[in-house]
Amino acid sequence: MSQTTDTTVARRSYTTQHIQGNILLDGIPSEDAWNSVAWTGDFTQWQPNEGKAPHQPTEFKILYDEKYLYIAYHCIDKYPDSIIKWMDRRDQFPGDWVEINIDSYHDQRTAFSFTLSVSGVRGDEFVSNNGNNWDANWNPIWFSKTHIDKTGWTAEVKIPFSQLRYGNEVDKTWGIQVTRRIFRKEERSCWQYIPQNSGVWVSRFGELKGLKNIPMHRQVEIAPYVTVQADKYKKEEGNPFAKGFDRKLTGGVDGKYAVTNDLILDFTVNPDFGQVEADPSQVRIDGFQNFFEERRPFFMESRNIFDYQLTGSEAGGDYDSDLLFYSRRIGSSPHYTPDINDNEYLKMPQNTSILGAAKFSGKTRKGWSIGVLESITQKETATIDDNGEKRKVLVEPLTSYFVGRLQKDINGGKTIFGGIITAVNRDGGLNDLLHRQAYSGGLDFFHTWKNRTWYIRGNMIFSEVQGTQAAITNTQTAFEHLFQRIDARNLAVDSNRTSLTGTGGTFRFGKIGGKSGRHGRLFKFETGVTLRSPELELNDIGFMLTANEINHFTWAGFHWPKSFLFFRWARLNYNHWSKWDYSGKFMNQSFNFNSHASFKNNWQIGTGATTAVYDVSNNALRGTTAIRNPGNISHNAYVNTDYRKKIYAYLSIYNQWGFGNTTRYNGVDLTLYFQPMNSLRLSLAGSYSYNWRRQDQFVDNVTYNNTTRTIVSEVKQHTLRFTARLTYNITPDLTIQYYGQPYLNRPVYNHFAYVSNPMAKNYNDRFHPFNNGEVKEVNGVYQVDEQKDGIVDYTFDKPDFNFVQFRSNFVMRWEYKRGSELYVVWSQSNTPDADADLDNNVGISKSLWTNAFDHNAARNIFLVKWTYRFLK
Repeated sequence: MSQTTDTTVARRSYTTQHIQGNILLDGIPSEDAWNSVAWTGDFTQWQPNEGKAPHQPTEFKILYDEKYLYIAYHCIDKYPDSIIKWMDRRDQFPGDWVEINIDSYHDQRTAFSFTLSVSGVRGDEFVSNNGNNWDANWNPIWFSKTHIDKTGWTAEVKIPFSQLRYGNEVDKTWGIQVTRRIFRKEERSCWQYIPQNSGVWVSRFGELKGLKNIPMHRQVEIAPYVTVQADKYKKEEGNPFAKGFDRKLTGGVDGKYAVTNDLILDFTVNPDFGQVEADPSQVRIDGFQNFFEERRPFFMESRNIFDYQLTGSEAGGDYDSDLLFYSRRIGSSPHYTPDINDNEYLKMPQNTSILGAAKFSGKTRKGWSIGVLESITQKETATIDDNGEKRKVLVEPLTSYFVGRLQKDINGGKTIFGGIITAVNRDGGLNDLLHRQAYSGGLDFFHTWKNRTWYIRGNMIFSEVQGTQAAITNTQTAFEHLFQRIDARNLAVDSNRTSLTGTGGTFRFGKIGGKSGRHGRLFKFETGVTLRSPELELNDIGFMLTANEINHFTWAGFHWPKSFLFFRWARLNYNHWSKWDYSGKFMNQSFNFNSHASFKNNWQIGTGATTAVYDVSNNALRGTTAIRNPGNISHNAYVNTDYRKKIYAYLSIYNQWGFGNTTRYNGVDLTLYFQPMNSLRLSLAGSYSYNWRRQDQFVDNVTYNNTTRTIVSEVKQHTLRFTARLTYNITPDLTIQYYGQPYLNRPVYNHFAYVSNPMAKNYNDRFHPFNNGEVKEVNGVYQVDEQKDGIVDYTFDKPDFNFVQFRSNFVMRWEYKRGSELYVVWSQSNTPDADADLDNNVGISKSLWTNAFDHNAARNIFLVKWTYRFLK
C-alpha cells in the first residue's frame, strides 16, 4: 500500500470465511479452523512517524459462524521481555494493546471498538461523529484471551453478533480498522492507513468482505439485582431519625431487548446506583450552578444519540457546556427543603427515587438514528417529627421526563439533519416553586465537503415552561434570567405571566483537515455565533448557565500531527470571544493564545495566555444592575512527564491578575502516578487555589429608603483538595479500587461597601466603601448606620463560611461471568459543621483539616450488590 500522506490512500479489504471446525479460546490461534483464512498485515505507523513502517509487525485473521465474529492477532515482537503487561480497570487501556473498530452499520460515521491489552484487560467504546466522539460507557459482552511466547504475543477474540448492529442484506460489507499500540515506544500503527491531515476516521476504514447469510440476532438480556445495605453514623440524642444504624434490602432489574437488530430497548426498574463513585466536592461563590458528569450506567450508555450540546465549539467559553438534555436532573436531590423549628427533626430523602426508565435507541440501515427515553421519578415526602408527632411534607412531585432524538444521514453521512424534543411533566404539588410543564426542542444540521475536511453546522432551539404566576415570576427573577434588573432595557418582570417561551441557536463554519504544509503542518479553524434569548429556560431537564447572550467565537490553529525535529506533535492556537446581550449592550471581548507539544521522550508541555480587555456581567449583582468587571490577564502552563515510566507526574499552574490590582487568582495542581507492579496502580493528586477580589464580590441585596443596596466586599478564598486513587487487579475481571478525597474551602469577606456606580470606568468609582463607624458586626450580623446617627439603617448576615468534606469509596468488583457482577462497597462521607473557625481570619487552618477526618461525624455505608445477566 502507499506510504504517502495524500488523502486519497487506497482502501484495503479483507475477505473472511465461515468457520470450519472449532476454536478453543485460549489466546493461541493454533486450531485448524484458522488455516482457512490468511494472515493480513502490512501495518503503517500512525504515531509518531506517520506513514513509516512500524518497529514491529502485526498480523490478524477474521472468521465467523452463525453467532460470533472471531479475530486472531499476532503481535510480533523481537523483544518479548520488553512487552508492557500493565493492568487497570476496564476501559483504561493499559500497556501494550491491539484494537479492532467495526463499522457494521457501514454508515462511515459510527463504529464499535474492542480493545484488548496484553494483560487481558478489555476496553470497548462506541465511536460516533466519524471518530470525533469515543464513548467508553458502552459495555458489550465479548470474550478474549491472550498469550505471550518467544515471537511476541497472540490473542483470540470472540464477539457475539448480538452486540453489533447491522442490516439484513445477504452479502455484507463492513468497515474495519485494526490498531496496535507498542507502549514502550508509544507507537501506534494501523492496518488501514488514515492520514492525520484527513481530519476523519470511520469514513476511511478498510473493508471486511465475505460475511454471508448471518442470521439476525436480537439481543435479549435480563439482569436482576439484589442489594443489601447497612448505614452506620453518629447517633443524635432525641432525634428519632438518627439512631446510628439503618439497613435495607432492595432489588430491581435491568434489561435489553432488540426490537429489531438495529434498535434496542433498554429498561430499568428501581435502578440502583450504590456503587457509583461520589461526585467531587465543589463550591462556587459566583452564583453559577455546578456541573457534574453523569456516572450512572443506564444514562451513560448510548448517550451520544441523546447528546444535544448548544455550542460544542473548539473555541470553548463559559457557554460551552449548555445542554438540552442533562441526565443528572433525573433522580437529583428534591427541589424543596422544609423549614423546621428548634424542637423539630427532619428526615429528607437524599435523592428522588427513579421508579423506572426505558430507552429505545439505535440506527437503521437507511441512516436513521433514533433515541427515545422516558423516566418516571417518585413522589417524595419529608417527615417532620415534633415531640413524637410526625407529619409528611411534599418535597418533590411525581415527575415524567421524556427525550426524543432523530437524525438522518444523507450522502453517506456527509450531510446530517436532525431534531430533538424534551418534556417534563409534574403531577401537581409545589406549584409555586416548580414548573408544571417544561418543553424544549431543536433542529440541527451538519454538512461536510472536500473529503469531509470543510464543514458547516448549526442548530436552532426553543423552550417553553408553564406554571403558576408565582412559579413563572420565580423563573423571571432567577439567577439565569434576572428580568428585574433596573438597567435591563428590554426586560421587565410580569407577575401575571404563566408561561415563558425562549429561543436560541448556534451556527459554525470551519475546517478540520486538508493538505499538509511544512513538516506536515495542518491549518484548522472554526468561527461562529451562539444565541440564547432572555426567556430561554432549559434547566428542568437540560443545563444552562445563563440566558440573554449573543456570543461570537473564532478559533484557529496550526497543528503538526507528525514527528519533526524533537517533537512528536505540536499545536499553536488562537481564540477570541465577543459577547452582547439582547439589548445590544457589549459585554465582553477576550483574546487567547495557547500552545501544546509532545517531545520525542514523551514529555508533554503546554502554555497559554488570555486577556479580557472588557467585561460586563448581568449576573454578578444577582438582579439589581449589571456591573463592569475589571479587565484581566491570565496565564496557564502544564508539564506531563513520560507516562510510560512507573513513576510520572503532572503539574499545572494557573494565574490571573486583574488590571489595577483589582483581582488575583493563583492555582496549582500536582498529580503523582505510581505503578509499582503490573497489577497495582496508585495516584495522589493535590490542588490549591487562592482567589482574591479587592472589592466586587457580591454579598447581599438589602432595602434602604425604598431602594436596593447591593453589598459587596473583598474576598479571600482558599481551596485545598487531595484525591487518592488505588486500583489493584487480582485478575482482569476481579479488581479492588479505592477513591478518597478531602476538600476544604474557606472564603473570608472583609472591607464591605455598596455599589454606587456599577458601570463607572474607574474601578474605585463603582463602590462606596463603608467607613469606620458605618458598619459593625453583632453576633454574626453586620449592622449598617450610613447616617452615623446611632440608628441602624439596615443589616446583612456575615457571609463567611467554611465548607469541609471527605468522601471515599472502596469497591471490590468481580465479573464472575460475562455481564454478571458482584460488588462489595464501603463508602464514607463526612461533611462536618466547620464554622467554629470563622473568627480565625486566616486561610486553611489545622483545625479545618482535622474536621475533614472526624470519623465520629462520618457516615459509613456498607453495601453488597449481586447481579446475574441472562443472555439469549
